[in-house]
Parts: sequence; C-alpha cells; structure tokens
Amino acid sequence: MSEERSLNFLEEIVEEDIRNGKNGGRVLTRFPPEPNGYLHIGHAKSICLNFGLALKYNGQTNLRFDDTNPAKEEVEYVDSIKTDVKWLGFEWANELYASDYFDRIYNFAVTLIKKGLAYVDDSSPEEISAQKGTPTEPGTPNAYRSRTIEENLLLFEEMKAGKYPDGAKVLRAKIDLASPNMHLRDPLMYRIKHTHHHRTGNDWCIYPMYDFAHGESDAIEEITHSICTLEFIPHRPLYEWFIEQLELFPSKQYEFARLNMTYTVMSKRKLLQLVEEGHVEDWDDPRMPTISGLRRRGYTPHSIREFCERIGVAKRENMIDVSLLEFCIREDLNKTAWRRMAVLDPIKLVLTDYPADKTEIMFGENNPEVEGGDGGREFPFSNELWIEREDFMEEPPKKFFRLGVGLMVRLKNAYIVKCESFVKDANGNVTEIHCTHIANSKSGGDTSGINVKGTIHWVSVPHAKTAEVRLYDRLFQVEDPSNEDGDFKDYLNPNSLHVIKTAYIEPELAKAELGVGYQFMRKGYFTLDKHSTADKLVFNRTVTLKDGWVKK
Repeated sequence: MSEERSLNFLEEIVEEDIRNGKNGGRVLTRFPPEPNGYLHIGHAKSICLNFGLALKYNGQTNLRFDDTNPAKEEVEYVDSIKTDVKWLGFEWANELYASDYFDRIYNFAVTLIKKGLAYVDDSSPEEISAQKGTPTEPGTPNAYRSRTIEENLLLFEEMKAGKYPDGAKVLRAKIDLASPNMHLRDPLMYRIKHTHHHRTGNDWCIYPMYDFAHGESDAIEEITHSICTLEFIPHRPLYEWFIEQLELFPSKQYEFARLNMTYTVMSKRKLLQLVEEGHVEDWDDPRMPTISGLRRRGYTPHSIREFCERIGVAKRENMIDVSLLEFCIREDLNKTAWRRMAVLDPIKLVLTDYPADKTEIMFGENNPEVEGGDGGREFPFSNELWIEREDFMEEPPKKFFRLGVGLMVRLKNAYIVKCESFVKDANGNVTEIHCTHIANSKSGGDTSGINVKGTIHWVSVPHAKTAEVRLYDRLFQVEDPSNEDGDFKDYLNPNSLHVIKTAYIEPELAKAELGVGYQFMRKGYFTLDKHSTADKLVFNRTVTLKDGWVKK
C-alpha cells in the first residue's frame, strides 16, 4: 500500500529492542510450520509478518519445520511449504528442522532430570489428566513424581532404547501442580512413538512435545523475536521456564491474532477432512484457502501480500471478510491481466449483409490500464459470431441496451449491428440471431454518427477455439461454518463449482500460459489450470469482475 501507516505493536517492540541494543541490534525471526498439511492463507499472514519484519529491519528469517510428530508428517508437505514460501516472494536464511536438534533436546531433558526438574511417569493419559486438577482445583502428585534422579535417568534412557511400547511412559517436567496456569502443572516433555520419521528414519522412538522442542529450537538458533498466534499466550511461561532452567539464549515469544476469514475454514484438520472425504479435488483445489489452491485459482503473490498488509497485525481475534481478499486480486489483475474475449453461454449471431467468405482482422488493447499502450492484439471477424445468450432477449424491456429485434449494439472493437430477426428450433428455443451491420461504424474509424449505449463481446465462429471453463465460487454458504450447529460440512456451498464443458474463446487465448491472469471481458478474471493440455484448454475463474455476494 502506498499510503504511510503507523507501526504495528510488533514493529514497535523490534524498534525499541534495536534502540536499546538488545541482541546487538540483530533481528532473527523464524517461520516454524508443522509439515502435516498444506499451508493456507492464515499461514500466509504469518509468513508475511515474520519475513516482512526481518526484511524491514535488515534481519533474517529461518524456515524451521516442527517435525516432532512423525505419524502425521510427510515429505510432500515439506516440499509444498517450501514452494509456497518462495512463491510468495520470500527467501529464508536457513532451512532447519526440529529433528536437527533431537540429540541436543534429548540432552536438555537429561539436564532437567539431573536437576530434579523432570521425571518419568507411568500413568495413562486419563490418569495424568485427572491428576492435573481443574482451573479451580490444584493437581495432585502421583507416586512417580518422587522417583529418584538415578531411576529417572535409567528409565528415560530405556525409553530412548525402545524398551517400552507406545504410551507406556512419558517424561514430565516437575514444576507446580498448583499453578493457576494449567500448562505449568507438570507438562509432558517426551512421549514414546515407534513410528518412522521422514528424516531420521527409525533412529528415535521417543519424540519431544511441541512445548519442549519449540523454545529450545528458538534458543539454539538464537531467534530474537519468536512470533506466535494468540492461543500460545498461556504457553509463554512454560517457554520461558524451560529456557531459564536450561540457561539457554533468552529467545522471547510474542503473540498476534491469527487470521479468521469468512466463508471458509482454517483448521488443517478440517481441510484434511474435505480432501480425504472427496468434497474437494485435493489440497490445491481452487476453492480451498490453501496457498496452492489460491495459486491454482489465479491469485498472485502480490495480491496475497497486499491482503496481509491491509488486514494488519492485531492483538485481538477478529473475522476478516473474504471480499477484501477478492478486492486485492481484482485490483492487481485489473492492472496486469490481458483482456480477451470468451463466450461462455453461446448463441450464434449471423450478419446477413456481411460476405460469408470474408475475414477481417480487428484490433484491440491488451490492457487499457497500461500507460502508453501495450502493443495490442489482433483477432478475426466474420459473418458468423458467438455471443452470450444473455445479450439477446425476444421481448426486451425498455432499458435493455443489448440485442432484441430492432435494437442496436456495438460489437467490441468491431461494428455496430442491428438485430433484424431470430430463428427458433422445434422446442421454441432461440438458436440464431440475424443482424445487419453498419458498414461505416468500425471501431477506430467510426463515421456513422450513431451512438449506442451497449457494447458486447463476441468470438468469430470459424476462428473460435474451445475450452472448458470452471466457475469457482465460495466453498461455504455461511460466513462462519465452524461456528454453526452440527457438522461444518453441512454448510458446503453446492454451487461452489459450475463447469462449462464448451466455451468459445478468441484464438489468442489458445496461447495462454500457466500462472498468467486474463480478463474474459465482461465475465471475470481467469487463469489456465494446471491440467490444461494443448488439446483441451481448461480455465479457472479467479474472481468475478464485481462482488456478487454483497449482502446476498
């Protein structure tokens, strides 16, 4: 955004730290995704924030994968995350993994055991939960809490060696069972999981919990500003306790409001459900809020970065209307998308006074928003044209400025035509519109003196190419599906995808390239789909020209 804005609260913190010479004025942030799914627009906000802060203050950002839960993690997700971060326009200083530190984190746990601050517990998850008490009642210690340091060291080593099955034992921190913060009531540090890890293979059968691995990883990397979402506020005292007890680099955690957006869900678990149950094609279905889905739909990195800039950084949760995201992509594509003509619901227009064997080359701009012109493009014109069915009415009302018998309209970049008659089939459906053209009304050299109020797009029948066009809409039909009664999937929009098997497009669109935005004049913004081939072109609608959901 061009206008000046005030600093957000995180920028104020960073600037004060730099002024005070904290960490030598150094800024190092990190983006720490768990590779258990594809990134979504909420992660884009975190990416823009972490990388943006570092860039603004001449710092760096690490990309660190929180791969401490091997049962749900895959290399596919690691690769997709790296692709998405790069596509958004960011480069990380170091590619790191929590698994890089498994030996060190294990030794940190041993250190805490030796200090009498961690113990091995044989209780079941249900027993541990009950022993933790409630927010109004303190927890109760069990017999395992008083195990000796020597016994705990031996048991923990045996856990690592694979002596016990999954769930038989856990390692817990010994903090305060009466703490008002439930996260400090002897939290779990390690659990047993005999599961293959995508990087360490079968080297480990115990894995650190997020709360134990995260702060230590930050400290190892000497992260100066560890930025999390608001739900991690109650985790912060534990984050600080581990770092203090282990006498590590004092990384600091700061929290901001996560992105909540209307007409979608942001939970990876729910998005995975949509994929696995076949409600969408895959993680990159253009209706999904994933970065890969938005990319396939035709969103640009600039539009997503602009959206993240506009919503800002807050300390309180709020719901952002998806129409702001749609506004950002419209604004971007209006300046960059090539204008092309495509007829999605065709009806034939025949010029009865234009030679059947004649082809004329017309000229039009690629994008009128480009200053100084853009070279333009040529496209063929003949006596048979495809136009949109909605541009003709048998009995047009008074202020219908398109075609009906006796009405005139401008064909975009071509002639003014007058409707003389129409033809119906046996079922009463209009199949052809017969028109005459005004010979001296050609665009760019019109001397007819005739003014018409309507202009419509068209494609020459003998020169038209065909394409499948997918009209995507919002995935859900209510603003907050997660907050409604029943299953969130009950609120899926049954009209979120409409497929037009055969649309007619101008010849230039046969040269369309992946990742490029096109405006189908009067219809919306579109992009070529990844499954498109030379024999079968497929276009996805990115967004309509105007917001059709305003107070529906």
